[in-house]
Amino acid sequence: MCGRYATSRSNVDLSALFEAADETDGLEPDYNVAPTDQVPVVRVSASAGGRVLSEVRWGLVPAWAKDPKVGARMINARAETVATSNAFAQSFTRRRCLVPADGWFEWVRGEGKAKQAYFMTLGADEPCVFAGIWTVWGQDEGRLLTCSIVTAPAVDDLALVHERMPLLLPRERWESWLSGPADAALLEPTPSSHVARLELRPVGARVGDVRNDGPGLLDRVAAPPLRPSDVKPIDLTLF
Repeated sequence: MCGRYATSRSNVDLSALFEAADETDGLEPDYNVAPTDQVPVVRVSASAGGRVLSEVRWGLVPAWAKDPKVGARMINARAETVATSNAFAQSFTRRRCLVPADGWFEWVRGEGKAKQAYFMTLGADEPCVFAGIWTVWGQDEGRLLTCSIVTAPAVDDLALVHERMPLLLPRERWESWLSGPADAALLEPTPSSHVARLELRPVGARVGDVRNDGPGLLDRVAAPPLRPSDVKPIDLTLF
């Protein structure tokens, strides 16, 4: 599951990191990205002759959709069905992208109605890179680029916070995701060695309100240790 995340790197930094031509008008940090927000992605553009950094709307709108509002329900594409889904299959075959992030948020319920937000991150020096798909909806002035994040069953300690996770791509899988054949190898689970480097950081309740923003949302707070016996994941699309 991925329904809220943070992305604060500049277009200059991202274009250099991914060796991509910059198609954006500049990027503003967003520490509380929510569905239908504009987000940076790295994709391959035939017209540009290689990788480009683009800003697209989070929530894929299939070309056949009559209304772009459907994208709000298509922020995630399940790895188990992305290759066969009517909404996602064409994009998986032809239009895959990398979605850079500082990390993502999940909420865990403890006793009663209490809940604790967690931020999963590789730290300030290295982005989390989600497997994504993108497409184009509409024409001319109504043309809209949108994306979804591919999710997979959670592995290792990530299962303590949610049963699903974004499909994280280590650097060595970036090129195959962007340009390789659309086969099952692309959807292999994130290596445990990569997951083990993630920090599961408890953060404050302010991140639960999409109107809140700023780097303070990522500050660590005190929280009881996560235990498989009493953690009950919360679907964060409820917030």
